[in-house]
Amino acid sequence: MISVALMGHGVVGSGVAEILTTHKQKLFASIGEEIYLKRILDLREFPESPLADRFTKDFDQIISDRDIRVVIETMGGINPAYDFTKRCLKEGKSVVTSNKELVARHGAELLQLAKDNNANYLFEASVGGGIPILRPINQCLVANMVDEIAGILNGTTNFILTKMINENMPFDDALSLAQQLGYAERNPEADVEGHDACRKICILASLAYGKHVYPDNVHTEGITKITLEDVEYAASWGGVIKLIGSCKLLEDGMMDIVVAPMFVPCTSQLANINDVFNGIMVRGDCTGDVVFYGKGAGKLPTASAVVADTVDCCKHLKSRKYLFWADSTEECVADYKLSKTQVYLRLLADNTEDAYNKVQEKLGSVTKLSKADAPANELAVVTDKALPYGEILDAVDSLTQDGIKVLSNIRIGNL
Repeated sequence: MISVALMGHGVVGSGVAEILTTHKQKLFASIGEEIYLKRILDLREFPESPLADRFTKDFDQIISDRDIRVVIETMGGINPAYDFTKRCLKEGKSVVTSNKELVARHGAELLQLAKDNNANYLFEASVGGGIPILRPINQCLVANMVDEIAGILNGTTNFILTKMINENMPFDDALSLAQQLGYAERNPEADVEGHDACRKICILASLAYGKHVYPDNVHTEGITKITLEDVEYAASWGGVIKLIGSCKLLEDGMMDIVVAPMFVPCTSQLANINDVFNGIMVRGDCTGDVVFYGKGAGKLPTASAVVADTVDCCKHLKSRKYLFWADSTEECVADYKLSKTQVYLRLLADNTEDAYNKVQEKLGSVTKLSKADAPANELAVVTDKALPYGEILDAVDSLTQDGIKVLSNIRIGNL
């Protein structure tokens, strides 16, 4: 029997407890031993739970118990999860987590602690919920040089954009619906401003390229400025709008990484991923494009990934899984203004023909887009060539100074 502890009995944590208790025979068959959930740490009380006698509010009951070999952290946030995780690893206890914020901010340090103490720190559930992605990158695709990772990494924003695209629902109404259905928090900032997707692309990039990428170094934009007009112009162009987290390795070893809304062509495998589903494309030099698709969040899908890591830790109590990246002691993220991209611009001008000529003077040749019922003073274009994003921003500033109002500026995803 292998004793484990669970820290946090919220949505994911309760799902983990449920799987560990209802799938005992399946898990026993996998490792040849019973996984026994000995302690559950939570400040709340659950007197109606069949596991009520295992709850504790005292972390010391976990850290001091030598029988507990694996600790599952589903608390979320940084404090006290960071301190508790460090203390567990220092005691040689392996830790499994779904906490993307903690991994994105402190992953390199915690992986080093695990290595120093012959323990494991696994976090498959931190990206993509129940979608297997970290293990495939680390094992199945290890023979590849990963040229690029790009994906729809947040189910809430994908649900909102799907409603805007398919039902012509304004952003505010789609967000309200997402909150009613439990897909979005009361404070949805982490989702709609792109922070959640940023943490996930940081973890993917760190694993793929071996250097810790800190979220503070990644240019991040959300979807709050996306309008139904933009959705219509995307359709006219031949695509849809998705919030994309993207990272590719440049020739000089720097990472070109960004989180932003993008026009995605309908020919892309990511274009038809809708509602709360996630899709992650890994572009390898040997395999080409490989896409991972599934529910990116939810109680049981995420808990499934957590339990899979727990089983892995139980199988490797006396050895380490090689999952590691180094801390980035030097800058490894390229300036986002140097990243080359095509863009879609939506403009308001008294004279649209004059505005069209000025856009071409500043950005080179562009293609006009059209939609039904467009105002006479509106102009929508897509640049024909990829340009450094800094040059595009300069052009937008210059157009504004010329009296042309820039309503939208959205990247074109080469996906």
